Amino acid sequence: MSPMPDSLGFSVYLSSFDRARRALERGAGSAAAMFLSLHISEEFSPDYCARAEAACRWLAQAGYRVVADVSVKTRSQFGDSNLVRLAGRLGLWALRVDYGFSETEIAALAREMPVVLNASTINAAAAARIAEAGGLVMAMHNFYPRPETGLDDAFLLESTRSLQAAGIKVLAFIPGDEELRGPLREGLPTLERHRGLPVSACFADLAVRFGVDGVFAGDPGVSEGEQAHIRRFCTDGVLEIPAELDAQRRELYGRVFTCRADSPSRLIRFAESREYSCFGSRVPPGGCAPRVRGSITLDNDNYGRYSGELQLVRSDLPADGRVNVIGRVKEPYLLLADCVRNGSRFTLVPG
Repeated sequence: MSPMPDSLGFSVYLSSFDRARRALERGAGSAAAMFLSLHISEEFSPDYCARAEAACRWLAQAGYRVVADVSVKTRSQFGDSNLVRLAGRLGLWALRVDYGFSETEIAALAREMPVVLNASTINAAAAARIAEAGGLVMAMHNFYPRPETGLDDAFLLESTRSLQAAGIKVLAFIPGDEELRGPLREGLPTLERHRGLPVSACFADLAVRFGVDGVFAGDPGVSEGEQAHIRRFCTDGVLEIPAELDAQRRELYGRVFTCRADSPSRLIRFAESREYSCFGSRVPPGGCAPRVRGSITLDNDNYGRYSGELQLVRSDLPADGRVNVIGRVKEPYLLLADCVRNGSRFTLVPG
């Protein structure tokens, strides 16, 4: 894993594996990380082990790096007390060890293969002791199917930072948007505030504001449009912000802007504003409405030499006769306004 996530990891479930296979075939050879749980009680059936082994081996052969969630129940279910041997049989890349294992047992596993700890429950000192055993040791936060039970911002930030300070890379989940996992179908986020929000906004939030090292979609379905936003962010470092612009300002779509290095927290100043203002004609006053959070504004002629400056407002500001409101970030994507850091690049795209 890199200091910032370089791609979106996915999740697959045995109950929906056959439906997901076509989409998974398109990603074959990508080396994408894939999360799969081997101890979901409602998926157990007489042929469970055979189906699980077939799915895991298919994913491994297709080039996916499978991170399997295991518990003591997994060993009895598969009839193998040696998890390293079981992982080899199934073609697993890493084991995410859940309940029922001692610190000594986990450290022994870590000497043999990549291990992922439960970041929501383990403390940094214990994680560091396990990491001393050698090998790759990471920590992954839980996802939370029941609304209102997801983590608070403060807890996620504190636990992530403490684990990273101990040398542990931290992973977390965001909800999907196409197929939501049943039976609740309320999304599978780590952070409660992400429930129901766009996938790309949640990804950027975890990567930028919380600094996690890897992000997985907890639900099995993510739309291609949201994946495209994430790929642009990961490959080019450009954050795509869906917005609605006035008809006469649509030439701003697709331009890559830079957040000025001295932008205050209340707004984003487009560093290329002065360059942009040279392209056009005068900016007469118009649409000088209250600048609510998410407003995209353009200084007009009444602002003198500031005429032509573009801003994206992060905190509500009053109306100003010198400032035209020319658009707005689409409501579900408002979180992206907080993900633009000073000096970083972004672009406005049609919503």
